Amino acid sequence: MDNRFTPTKTSPDAEQNPAVLSVSSLNRLARSLLEGHFPAVIVEGEISNLAQPSSGHWYLTLKDSKSQLRCAMFANRNRMVRFRPESGQQVIVRGKLSIYEGRGDYQLIIDSMEEAGDGALSRAFEELKARLQAEGLFDEESKQEIHDGFRHIGLISSATGAAVRDLITVFKRRFPAIRLTLFPVSVQGQNAPGEIVAAIESANRLRTKLGIEALIVGRGGGSLEDLQAFNEESVARAIFASELPVTSAVGHEVDFTIADFVADLRAPTPSAAAELMSPAQQDYFDHFAAYRQMLDQAFSRKLQFLRQSLVSLQRHLKRPDRRLQERAQYLDGLEARLLRAQKQRLGSSRSQLEQLRRSMSAVSPQSRLQRTREDLLRLQNALSQAIRHQLRNSEIQLANFSRNLQTVSPLNTLARGYSITFAQSGQLVRSIENLNNGDELLTRLGDGEIRSAVIETRELGDKSES
Repeated sequence: MDNRFTPTKTSPDAEQNPAVLSVSSLNRLARSLLEGHFPAVIVEGEISNLAQPSSGHWYLTLKDSKSQLRCAMFANRNRMVRFRPESGQQVIVRGKLSIYEGRGDYQLIIDSMEEAGDGALSRAFEELKARLQAEGLFDEESKQEIHDGFRHIGLISSATGAAVRDLITVFKRRFPAIRLTLFPVSVQGQNAPGEIVAAIESANRLRTKLGIEALIVGRGGGSLEDLQAFNEESVARAIFASELPVTSAVGHEVDFTIADFVADLRAPTPSAAAELMSPAQQDYFDHFAAYRQMLDQAFSRKLQFLRQSLVSLQRHLKRPDRRLQERAQYLDGLEARLLRAQKQRLGSSRSQLEQLRRSMSAVSPQSRLQRTREDLLRLQNALSQAIRHQLRNSEIQLANFSRNLQTVSPLNTLARGYSITFAQSGQLVRSIENLNNGDELLTRLGDGEIRSAVIETRELGDKSES
């Protein structure tokens, strides 16, 4: 921009009097100085007096407890804002200082806008979530199994927080035999992410020595800023790289962190994590009681079976004469069954023989010959009727044909006084053009023929001879 200006009015003594500027020139000069010295500034403040005219531009005032700043954000830039600004909202804007020359207003031309505080954290959360998901850190295929049979679990949480007390209480109530090892860390603040990462790495490094089989990483509820340590990329990558299965138990049921998506299991609360990763002590008592009842029932069934076997053996130990009588009765029964079986077999054979006799009678040559004669007679009668019917139809058709031929016969035409003339070659004479004097002709009448010769030919209406 040209920063030179031209005085609009000079005095007779120009060397001694300063230059006089127009308002436009002064505003233009001030604008050039502001834009040159403040090309990019970042300002945080509260939105007020927000105006959104039909042009699509935004006009607003940023304020804090002591000052205000007029701002403008043009349509080509505000289309990229991912939230809807409202009056009273705290935002962070980036842009350059300028002056609106028409009114001489000092203003900030905004290039980008984002929510301050939780809004910025939420946006960072979504951006990191999308990036890690694209890298595959949330894929189900990479997650390890979490069950309720771990014997030694590492707890990564604050040593003085409510979360670790809840974890210990639930584990002690449900299954006191599970060993717990606490890796105390800060769960919020600047140092929290580094301490959580170090604790995860230490637990993995000592897993064989200590016998740790799984980890729970968690804390109690809080604001988005309180939970920020569990939204850090370093913590997410440490959980993903852990060889020990990790359960994330951060905040309340409605709270979600990046650690929840990367972990092998997400528990809605620390207490829920302890519930999911421990068997119920009462379940074991119930199992033992059921096993004892099953064992008692098995012993009872075995004793009952032995008593029945003993009674059966006592029954079989009889005198020899009684056994002989029983055998004789058994043989008599077999004989009676044999006789009944033979009688039934003979009855069945007689029935089969009678059925075969009837079948043979039905297919004998005499029966078949009689049926053939009857079929032949029936076909002969049908053929005679068909022939008579066909002859009648043929006679009717012949009579019709005769009448039709009689109607169109040329003999009838000849009988009415007409004649037909043929040339010597046998062709029908249709015109005198094909005849010469002396040609022989044959004329057929209704009752005979006439042979003649051409003496002369004459065209109708022509008196001259040809």
